[in-house]
Amino acid sequence: MTIHEILASFKTKRILVIGDVMIDAYMLGKVHRVSPEAPVPIVSLESQEQRLGGAANVALNLQSLGATPILCALVGADKQGKILQELLSEQKMSCAGIVESTNRVTTVKTRVIGNNQQLLRIDAEDTHALNQEEEQLFLNSVKKVLETEQIDAIIFEDYNKGLLTPNVIEGIIKLSKEHGIPTTVDPKKDNFLAYKGVTLFKPNLKELKEGVGIDCSFQKKELFDQAVHLLEEKLGNEITFVTLSEHGVYIKDKTKKYHTPAHIRNIADVSGAGDTVISVATLCLTAELSIESIAELSNLAGGLVCEKSGVVSIEPDQLIQECEGKQFD
Repeated sequence: MTIHEILASFKTKRILVIGDVMIDAYMLGKVHRVSPEAPVPIVSLESQEQRLGGAANVALNLQSLGATPILCALVGADKQGKILQELLSEQKMSCAGIVESTNRVTTVKTRVIGNNQQLLRIDAEDTHALNQEEEQLFLNSVKKVLETEQIDAIIFEDYNKGLLTPNVIEGIIKLSKEHGIPTTVDPKKDNFLAYKGVTLFKPNLKELKEGVGIDCSFQKKELFDQAVHLLEEKLGNEITFVTLSEHGVYIKDKTKKYHTPAHIRNIADVSGAGDTVISVATLCLTAELSIESIAELSNLAGGLVCEKSGVVSIEPDQLIQECEGKQFD
């Protein structure tokens, strides 16, 4: 398949994104001097922005690639929660899967950017796990979506903010199997081994090491292979996809494994790269591409968004430009 054919196939896909949503707020300006009060830069504020972040950024990546994302998430019953839903509406995304809770605040990550460099981040959030009532309320919301919408895949986007509890994870995986829907996971350390029976599991190297308790590196192949084997033994997942930062990505299924190195890039900001990778990998999976093609396209997309400051979505034209003339299977 050509990149044009792959992108055309993405336009028919409807992907359910389940995970922690947040507002990515930016304070942007220039730095000309250091404060006389403390050894810190003074940022002359020029503009402020609020963008969709976390699992919502995964939805933005899917939308940018032509797919239809359906977002299921929990926000606070607060001003920021309303703003987040307004941001979704502005992007023409449904808020039907958004559940409000009076027990938590909506997560807001504020990044202070000076001269195109991130100088400071301030997080306002609650990270306690959902209570039993909230779990049931959220599972009912997901169940309703699965019963009323045609869904081609489910993405779990875990940011350790308390939504994806073991009960929620287990309940949604069970529902996905009942509906015959593939599942992909972008995990975090908490509940790392709760995603039993998923289709594709995508940790980064640090998460893999912490999750299975083996201090490995990609250069130490024996230990790395041992960590992947232990992960698959515990999860029973079909595909393991490990992002390796400057060493590219590694992917493995039941019959083969494949590594593709990182492309040389002018890295401006790695924020949100994992969101892009899981989005592209999931769409490639639904398009029934090989694991080699999943790795190549996801690795390429993740690198491209790192060239821009802040959390941004992949642009199809960038992929077309990089992949023109190549064939994928």
